[in-house]
Amino acid sequence: MAKTSLLRPSGRTIYEVTIQYTGSLTTIRQREPTVIFFSNLRKAVDAVTAELALNNWPPKINYTAVYRGVKQRDFYSCDFHMTDMRVFRIKIVPRILNPALPRLGIDENPAK
Repeated sequence: MAKTSLLRPSGRTIYEVTIQYTGSLTTIRQREPTVIFFSNLRKAVDAVTAELALNNWPPKINYTAVYRGVKQRDFYSCDFHMTDMRVFRIKIVPRILNPALPRLGIDENPAK
């Protein structure tokens, strides 16, 4: 009985967390979006909620809502407002790390 190596057809899922500053405050202070990657969804949600609490923003994000959003729409997004103005948006998107290589549309060599 020979051992065969099992290759996973796809890579590992990581989670991209983007903080995008929006609204009229961006005209006063230009800021580039911040992008951070996490190895699992729980770590991503815990890091975001801790940072929100540290900066006195309401805890609008929880693991269940993020998990459902990612499963249903392939992303989760939440806007944060201050006096009816949108200040920033947090978006969580699953990404594939080291995806399987495509065949690139190259046909088999007919000379063989």
